Amino acid sequence: MAPPLPKYPEQSSYHSAQTATPLMASDVEQYLHATAQKRRRRSGLLGWIGWGFKTILFRSLRFRGYVIKFFLTESGKLVIAAVILTAIFNLFISDHYLCSIALAALVVAPLVGLAFYPRVQLKGVLPERMIAGQQVNVPFMLTNPTRRTFYDLAVGFSELPPGLAHINADTFVPRLAPGESTTLEVTLLPARRGAYTFPSPRCYSTFPLNLFRYGHYRRQDVSLLVHPEFDSLEAVEVAPDLRYQPGGVAYAGSVGESPEYLGNREFRPGDSPRKIDNRAWARLSRPVVKEFREEYYCHVALVLDTRVMMHWRKKPSKAFEAAVSLTAALAESLSRSERIIDFFVAGPDLYVFRSGRHTAGFENLLDILACVQPCRSNPFEVIAPALADQLAQTSSVIFILLDFDEAREQLLRLAVEAGCETKVVLVRDTATTRSYHSAEAWSGPVQVIEPSLLRSGGLRRL
Repeated sequence: MAPPLPKYPEQSSYHSAQTATPLMASDVEQYLHATAQKRRRRSGLLGWIGWGFKTILFRSLRFRGYVIKFFLTESGKLVIAAVILTAIFNLFISDHYLCSIALAALVVAPLVGLAFYPRVQLKGVLPERMIAGQQVNVPFMLTNPTRRTFYDLAVGFSELPPGLAHINADTFVPRLAPGESTTLEVTLLPARRGAYTFPSPRCYSTFPLNLFRYGHYRRQDVSLLVHPEFDSLEAVEVAPDLRYQPGGVAYAGSVGESPEYLGNREFRPGDSPRKIDNRAWARLSRPVVKEFREEYYCHVALVLDTRVMMHWRKKPSKAFEAAVSLTAALAESLSRSERIIDFFVAGPDLYVFRSGRHTAGFENLLDILACVQPCRSNPFEVIAPALADQLAQTSSVIFILLDFDEAREQLLRLAVEAGCETKVVLVRDTATTRSYHSAEAWSGPVQVIEPSLLRSGGLRRL
């Protein structure tokens, strides 16, 4: 869990210590930078030397990563390895021909590459959202505005985060004449969901000898949301109980049980003047108001369990990712009906989101599921107050749990005591911490689903 934002220990130009207001990210950076400068001044010359050494070391490591991951091609790495091996071999046998040929290639290739440095205009837009496990082809247009001809052009990324792969990185345009334009597709494959930030694509050339990559680049980060992969459910059995929704007009729009005109009646003290029917008043010579039916909707709450028991060196269990995919499938199935959906999830952050009936869309819920992270602390202490505020207007509550223990049973009992219909889905392939059979007597049956069934797409109804 990320630590809270720091606060100033004394009066400053940004915030007061008496208000104790958390700072924004930019303020934190300025505060840390100012604190580092104060420490360097206090430590004198040694502090400045240490700061300079750290800066040089960081930039050198970053440059080394750029050279290894992007600037050198696979052929270039092999040639450099051959030079090193032949240099070691020459210590025992005086044969310099192989080493001289490899060194000549390493010297000539950069000189010729700089002479044919590609000044190409690159136009293309990466998608803002993708789905895990599904390839996306993004077309990019390459235009040569110069009078030179460029060779072996490609579009790639200097750095990609783990979980995101460039499939057709070896696709090249052999020749681009002056004034000519061509289209080159970039295929991306996200392996898992998440929020990614990485450098924007760049056009580069490996001419000649395919040893180095050359290309103009402007530092600009790209943001990408990868939604969880899920299979649509054919049907979800939810109790059709209707609950009165205060202020439901804002959520109904023109769908379902909008306020319906029932008839007229005589004006009574306390009636709103806005409901007066002017035509009926003129016809009957006495004030008359319109009557409408109250708004009743089917309101469903989705509660996702994010608490996992894992060692700090191990990755989260696959059951959590399966539970996230099941939540997405449930939300997609419920969004096709005329229901209001409330989504509750707590981990490092608390998310409370409402969709359905012309409020927010299903895609916004997928954005939240893309960023949900597991936690090892108890999130139900945070979810319970937020859920309790909505239970009076909630018809049914669907719990997607990873385990069953006392804390989860208390959250389930909270919904049952409020009169809500409950559906409990347990995503797990091993025994639970505490038996859930005694809770089935008052909460209804608990449906246990193995993560392998969700990954194979074998679940169709719930």
